[in-house]
Amino acid sequence: MRADMKTLHSQQGGFFLIEAMVAILIFALGILGLVAMGGTAVSAQSDAQYRTDASSLADAIAGQIALSIDRTGPDEVTRAANKAASLAAFAHKPGGAPCASAGAATGAGPVLDLVNRAQAILPGANPAYQRIVVDGAGSFNRVEITLCWRTASDAAARRHTVVTYIN
Repeated sequence: MRADMKTLHSQQGGFFLIEAMVAILIFALGILGLVAMGGTAVSAQSDAQYRTDASSLADAIAGQIALSIDRTGPDEVTRAANKAASLAAFAHKPGGAPCASAGAATGAGPVLDLVNRAQAILPGANPAYQRIVVDGAGSFNRVEITLCWRTASDAAARRHTVVTYIN
């Protein structure tokens, strides 16, 4: 009877060591999960900041265009034609796909300054990535502003597009 108790006791002694190792493993996995979650949270916060900056910049570009167009003329037809003609000057690299724009840069100084500012506040942005497409035909005067940027970890460019109608 005593030999059986001694064998049972020696077998139980190893279980404590296994339980301690399993507890350490579970604790380590939890810590690794927290570290990974922290990295994801920082990445998401950075992305949100870039999207906020792009939205603010696109809004400033749209506001500058709205303030700068020509609304003069003796009658409604002339005013509409002047608006459409002055809007065309704000087009910036309107050809090609978004974030791979082609065409001429805008000649409008204040708007070009804002487009160039994207390079300072958005990572990997340059004026060639930015695009302003103007559709002055008809009475809607549609303006589409697309701002693109690329962080070091992005495979493809990110973009923010604002569509507004200038009247």
